[in-house]
Amino acid sequence: MVVCVCNAIRESQLRDVARSSQLRCAKAAYAQLGRKPKCGQCLSFARNIISDVAETA
Repeated sequence: MVVCVCNAIRESQLRDVARSSQLRCAKAAYAQLGRKPKCGQCLSFARNIISDVAETA
């Protein structure tokens, strides 16, 4: 599923970055992918994904 339309970031990409880097911040995850949030509408969903990965780790 696409999380960020502006940057074409998929949920699987965010989960992979969150697992490998132990990130807690959506902006840091975007930076790991070489991108920055543009409109910001996706940040709450990205935070939920990162939190979910952290809880299951």
